[in-house]
Amino acid sequence: MARKATLTRFALAAAVAGGLLTGCTSHDEALTYQTDYSNHRPLRVVGYPSTGSLETVQKAVWRLADGDVDGLAALAVDDTHADATARNWVKAFGTAAKGDVAADFYDEGSVRQVVVLYFAKSGQIKEIEARIGEDDDAWGLTLAEPDPAEATAKPTWAPSKPGHSGSRTSATPSGS
Repeated sequence: MARKATLTRFALAAAVAGGLLTGCTSHDEALTYQTDYSNHRPLRVVGYPSTGSLETVQKAVWRLADGDVDGLAALAVDDTHADATARNWVKAFGTAAKGDVAADFYDEGSVRQVVVLYFAKSGQIKEIEARIGEDDDAWGLTLAEPDPAEATAKPTWAPSKPGHSGSRTSATPSGS
């Protein structure tokens, strides 16, 4: 019996050590996503997001709600203006992101997708772009609005409420 207990303890210690050495990265990412998901209000989705664009937009809204500038900047596919843009977005939309948010996904989302966020609490509307990065093929955001006026500008083409028009490239001309 003592030998069996010793072997069991040894096996358990080896399993724990193995888990620590491998880092359990995919499990940690899934756990982080599940924790984020349960700690935030649900995102109302309109349109047809891809798995990658939906996850990226959800994370962006969560980072806005949390006031997490660094976390939002980390979603950028290009670092050039990521920090300044993330600061602008958090300042402009962070409080509103704590309330109900709808995301209207436009066009087909295999590599890039335009998304319009509707913040119910403030009535603000924000156009963002989710896309696959060129360097690592991972989904991220185009964060290229270092000017606060540009970062807070309401899109001229987007409807006033989610789901009230089709794709801007197939039915609604840009700028109308």
